[in-house]
Amino acid sequence: MNYKSILHITLLLISSPARAWEEIRLQTDRQSVFGAFVYPMIGLCGLSTFIGALITTGWSTPESFQSAMTQCCGVAVSLFGGYYLAAYLLQRLMPRLGLQPPELLEIQFFTGYSLVAIFCLRFAVGFLPDFQLIGLLLQFYTVFIVWEGAPLLLPLDEKRRLPFTLTCSLLLIATPMVIQLVFNQLTTRLVLL
Repeated sequence: MNYKSILHITLLLISSPARAWEEIRLQTDRQSVFGAFVYPMIGLCGLSTFIGALITTGWSTPESFQSAMTQCCGVAVSLFGGYYLAAYLLQRLMPRLGLQPPELLEIQFFTGYSLVAIFCLRFAVGFLPDFQLIGLLLQFYTVFIVWEGAPLLLPLDEKRRLPFTLTCSLLLIATPMVIQLVFNQLTTRLVLL
């Protein structure tokens, strides 16, 4: 894992998405997005959530550690599942948008880097859980990141760019949220048993 490269591409996608997508487009190994970006970012988000939960609840009881682990797992599962589910659904919805869907690997490559704003916000909110509402609002920066990257990495014409951008952004924002909601409900019910 090259954390210097992860930091570089993250800062570039946040500050100048068009320039970042030009750089990303030059990558020939499409599977590199998994180990070089998505998985480390999910790990960092889970770690920040774990540390933030321990800071918030304290270290004094085994229940605080269990709660921190549960929150960490919830974030990791939601981001991991949300990433794959969003890519899969996006590929399935592309024909309805009048687009020829590329291979799933191409969609996963695109969606992996498009999740950068959500990864950064989850990382920050992990340490500062009181900023959850601000984090929810800032997730919509994903729309701009997708808007800039879609025509460079995917076969889109200008007419289909807006519907694709809105659909992709909605999936990228909603799927991790829904999965985390389901995960939290299931863990709450299991604790009560």
